[in-house]
Parts: sequence; C-alpha cells; structure tokens
Amino acid sequence: MVQTISTELTIEKVNQAVNAILATLGQPETELHTRTLTAFQNGDYQTVKRLASTNLSDYYVKSLGYLGGALKLTPNTDTILAESARSAAEFIKEKTLKQLGDAIAESLN
Repeated sequence: MVQTISTELTIEKVNQAVNAILATLGQPETELHTRTLTAFQNGDYQTVKRLASTNLSDYYVKSLGYLGGALKLTPNTDTILAESARSAAEFIKEKTLKQLGDAIAESLN
C-alpha cells in the first residue's frame, strides 16, 4: 500500500509541526535558551537567527533558529522543519548522554 502525501502547506499544518518541535525541546535550561525562546515566542526571528549564528554548538538554539523561517510557507518549509527537528533530536541526545554519564560517574565513585 502506497501512502499518499499531501503537498499543500498551510499555516495550521506548519504550526502543528512547530509545536511538536517545541514540545521536544522542552523548557529552557539556560539563560541563552530562555532568551532565544522568548525572542521566538515574540516573533523576533532575526534575534533568534543571530543567537543561533553566534552559538553554533547549541542545538536548542539552532533548532529555534530554523523555526522562524518555517512560518513563511516557502518551498523550503519542509527542509527547514526537518533541520529544526534534527537539531531538537540532537539536543535531546546530548542532554541524555550527559545525564547518563553523570549517573555512571556517580555509581562508579
């Protein structure tokens, strides 16, 4: 059975994807994350992009840096959402690795 894929983008569909990514990122953990999320929520996407461009190793910020562009509904929206989702997944991966490393260190001391 072949799955049919709708190619029509609407702001409602994109907002659903954005909300899923935001839920994955969760609550900000640092001042930088708080500043970036606040700028995103205020629609200040230029500030979010600037923060992403100056904090290159922070996947939380990188994920949000993509999301503002997704809301423009361009032919690149699918790619932008995918890159944001990948960055959110990397953020969770790094967070989990840190937690596990700390737990192992604690148990072996």
